[in-house]
Amino acid sequence: MGKRLETVATMACMKTLLMLFNFVFWASGMIMLCIGIWMKIQLQDYADVGIEGIGSVLLAISCLGGILAITATLACCCTARGHPALLYLYGAFLAVVALLELAAGASVYAYRASLNEGFDQALNDSLSAYGDDTSKSAHIDTMQSTLHCCGNRGYQDWLGMIPPKEIPASCCIKPEMECDTSDPSEIYTEGCYNRIFDFICRNIGMVAGTAVGVAFFPLVGVFLACCLASNINKAKYEQVA
Repeated sequence: MGKRLETVATMACMKTLLMLFNFVFWASGMIMLCIGIWMKIQLQDYADVGIEGIGSVLLAISCLGGILAITATLACCCTARGHPALLYLYGAFLAVVALLELAAGASVYAYRASLNEGFDQALNDSLSAYGDDTSKSAHIDTMQSTLHCCGNRGYQDWLGMIPPKEIPASCCIKPEMECDTSDPSEIYTEGCYNRIFDFICRNIGMVAGTAVGVAFFPLVGVFLACCLASNINKAKYEQVA
């Protein structure tokens, strides 16, 4: 009888711990979802001026976060019912999730390392389309006024185009005042390449770190789910015995 009570007490403790894990797991999924959406919104202008692939990477992270949140919600029901087969299935799913999160973090980091390949040319092509492509023109204006930069490597890029282009008003340090774009003292002189590259690498690093850090967390759930399933089977065996 004492052995059976000990098993029941252990099972109740494991259920409580797994329910707490499910809540934290749900919160981590929501954090990944929000970070992915926020980063996609923040980087939209820069993706549209030649940074290809970043949107799909952030969308994948957002989707993974949403899947984690939904799964954690269903896992609470699974834990409350205490069905061993469902708990083992949940543990297996968590192991797969850990692998997916590691892969997501690694792919984001790999993207960060290879980001500069073709980036310089893509930004030059976007600058060449300024004035002809309304959408790209708007994104370039947003980029220059937000990051306080002008051109690709410097403001001279506008003048060195064939044919030369007039330096846009978005390069002005004080756009609300009358600005002479031919006067370097009234415009931003630093190019946008380094500013964009540093901005994206800094934020992509945060996303990659979040994905890798969260990847180890599901392993705790695998342990708890398997232990709870084992204790439930043990309790059933002792009840029959």
